[in-house]
Amino acid sequence: MQPIKIATAQFENNSGDKKYNLSVIDSMAAKAAAEGADVIAFHECSITGYTFARNLSKAEMLDVAEFIPGGESLTALQQTAAAYNIVVLAGLFEKDSDDRLYKAYVCVDKNGLVAKYRKIHPFINPHLTSGNEYVVFELMGWKCGILICYDNNVIENVRATKLLGADIIFMPHVTMCTPSTRPGAGFVDPALWHNRETDPTSLRQEFDGLKGRAWLMKWLPARAYDNAIYAIFSNPIGMDDDQLKNGCSMILDPFGDIIAECRSFGNEFVIATLTPEKLTQAGGHRYIKARKPELYKNIIGQENISEQKVVWMKG
Repeated sequence: MQPIKIATAQFENNSGDKKYNLSVIDSMAAKAAAEGADVIAFHECSITGYTFARNLSKAEMLDVAEFIPGGESLTALQQTAAAYNIVVLAGLFEKDSDDRLYKAYVCVDKNGLVAKYRKIHPFINPHLTSGNEYVVFELMGWKCGILICYDNNVIENVRATKLLGADIIFMPHVTMCTPSTRPGAGFVDPALWHNRETDPTSLRQEFDGLKGRAWLMKWLPARAYDNAIYAIFSNPIGMDDDQLKNGCSMILDPFGDIIAECRSFGNEFVIATLTPEKLTQAGGHRYIKARKPELYKNIIGQENISEQKVVWMKG
């Protein structure tokens, strides 16, 4: 494998405004390509917006969702990929011919759809159907996977994707700055966002504290480290419907080290060069080879009652 340059982006999407969001994706992809990126990844539901969907009926969701392939957004992404010779990954709501709805994330190059993944643990709208399979695909000789937001919090999903061959896992999110049972969690006051130019310090404290980045750092580096993968984390910045998000899109290497991170309050991307030697130098490579699945395959594989509680959606 040769080194690959990947960009991860953050931007403030408009709820339900696919034309606007796709225009931002196109502009950022053009700039990333001009700076040498081979690939650019955007956040969960970056095409459609995300949080606004919690209030939509099934008919409204079907109106927002698209067929994949066949939808206009996929065509737009392919045009972007072809225009700038860059691979683009972005998220949207998907529908099928039976009116089932999914949270989808796609990888598109100049020739069209490379891969599609459906979120295994969706919750923003009760009409969404869970995905039921992992996806591994190839980009420039690298094996890649996709896991969307909550999927990454269930550690078995990351390990399974790695065991299927993925050395890069794209992790699109809309996360942080929401209530939880953990200490320090909660919404960030939108007033701080509107005052970000006159009082950046207060906003940065909230974004980087336990409501935001400090929580992310409790677990995201471990996913990369334990599995010897490159983790491509993407997250929106600014207002998503009525909720404020803190961006900090980043790329972590197989040592669990952050090698690129967005740190502004604006639309931004960062680029990192991924090199293959780290995949085998990292401790996770040895840990995977040292596994003894005969000891715990029946334990890890045992059935359980599915439970997924999202505190900020209650009430």
